[in-house]
Amino acid sequence: MDLNKALKPGIRTKIVNFFHENQSSIDTPRGVAAWIDEDRGKVKKALEELTSCNILIAHRSTSTTGYSYTRDPKLISNIVKLLKKRPA
Repeated sequence: MDLNKALKPGIRTKIVNFFHENQSSIDTPRGVAAWIDEDRGKVKKALEELTSCNILIAHRSTSTTGYSYTRDPKLISNIVKLLKKRPA
């Protein structure tokens, strides 16, 4: 999935906005769902899609997976440009 498609208005954009505003956070699907007020199943699917685009990093353990924002400055710059053009 390309960056343009990944950041279409909707749940993925809400997630990216959350992580962009909280760049040092690591959170679980349950936590992210609570923060953005969305269904946990849909959030989990979107988190994995964003991980496949390298926008998020998955920190997997045996009991849960935490997600964090990319550390790639070029990718963050491109995300900022797209977020400015789109509503959540």
